[in-house]
Amino acid sequence: MQLIQPVATDKAPAAIGPYSQALTMGGLVFVSGQLPLDARDRTMPEGIAEQSSASLNNLKAILESAGSSLEKVLKTTVYLADINDFAAVNEVYAAFFKHPYPARSCFAVKSLPMGAKIEIEAIAAR
Repeated sequence: MQLIQPVATDKAPAAIGPYSQALTMGGLVFVSGQLPLDARDRTMPEGIAEQSSASLNNLKAILESAGSSLEKVLKTTVYLADINDFAAVNEVYAAFFKHPYPARSCFAVKSLPMGAKIEIEAIAAR
């Protein structure tokens, strides 16, 4: 029987609700949606490019804590407060991921926690 193991790192912001930063089971890592918060002081940058980088850096820190990496990401889901930010997010996203890119879904949502412009979650191999 495979065990579910929580993942926690102080290199990414702690969960703001009743959920784990990530869970692992077998060879997979399931990372909760990452807001663009600074892990130390929970501040958030203003612009969408900076917020995208912050969310992806948080994702990266959690993956590494779980024994994975951005190179092992299989699927991401990107939530945007404004779909007009899609092109700017793609530009930043392409700097973090290389071909073959992870499978991805991207949705515009009405709003995100703490007024964020973006939230990104992922599933990765270990």
